[in-house]
Amino acid sequence: MSKVTPATRALTAAGVAFTVHSYDYDPDAESIGLQAASALGEDPARVLKTLMAKVDGKPVCVVVPSDQEVSMKKLAAAAGGKSAQMMKPPEAERVTGYKVGGISPFGQRKQVGTVIEQSALAHELVYLNGGQRGLQVRLKPADVRGVLKAVVADVLA
Repeated sequence: MSKVTPATRALTAAGVAFTVHSYDYDPDAESIGLQAASALGEDPARVLKTLMAKVDGKPVCVVVPSDQEVSMKKLAAAAGGKSAQMMKPPEAERVTGYKVGGISPFGQRKQVGTVIEQSALAHELVYLNGGQRGLQVRLKPADVRGVLKAVVADVLA
């Protein structure tokens, strides 16, 4: 497994301090984020999942704790739209350039607007997908927000 991905290159280029963590990815896991948290021995609230959605038809990246669900109504409001829906996996892969299970908010094919769940900022360090299945990056949540120019909002169901 390569530890250099478009995500890690984007973080390095942004001058952000991060560490890379590998784990055994389980393609049959019911929840990829929860499986990553378990494999890393971390609190699921600190292991953030990257989801791709559409708000008023436009792609949006949303980052939330792996043990939480997104409210489409709150996401739409946070992104300045009227309605939101989850993106289908093939479309998410096409938009981001990553495979489902390895989608990172960093280094996507075309950077889209990002919304980060406000509770994620309460942690000293958080984990996010590093751009491939079984790879996580650990960094400060303020750096996540800064690099992605993310909107911070309550988007939990």
